[in-house]
Amino acid sequence: MAESIRIPTSTSVLESAVIQAPLSAVWHLIKLQDFSKWWSKLDKSEDVKNTSEETDVVKWAFADGTVLEVKQEEHSTLNHYITYSVITSNPALSYTSVVSTIRCFEVTSGSSEGHTFITWSGHFSSDADAGVIEDAKFKRREALADLAKAATKK
Repeated sequence: MAESIRIPTSTSVLESAVIQAPLSAVWHLIKLQDFSKWWSKLDKSEDVKNTSEETDVVKWAFADGTVLEVKQEEHSTLNHYITYSVITSNPALSYTSVVSTIRCFEVTSGSSEGHTFITWSGHFSSDADAGVIEDAKFKRREALADLAKAATKK
């Protein structure tokens, strides 16, 4: 019987982009319940009812049939970031947990002045394998491209 060999890998991913739109146009779109308005992989995003007043939980239904419930952990309108974690998944995830943060920054000088620099990180539990990290990398890249299209629509 062949033994499975686990390849050591980083359990973090960070993708970034410069979106050719002002910070206000980009930040306005960064609400968990509104992600389906711009992320092409999402069919639906909606608030989950019957959670406590202190808890913001949103259900994301993806085009491939995956349904996640994500919990907003932090949100700053002053520093333009949002942090969320996945609390349930159908089908089940192959790893224990992930916490993601989207941060937006106004570009204040240079050729991209007036545009938005954005990062989208993910920090996975140690049981996430290289395939999970690669998948997260490409999903973030695709989503950032979708966000750029939505933010620059006239």
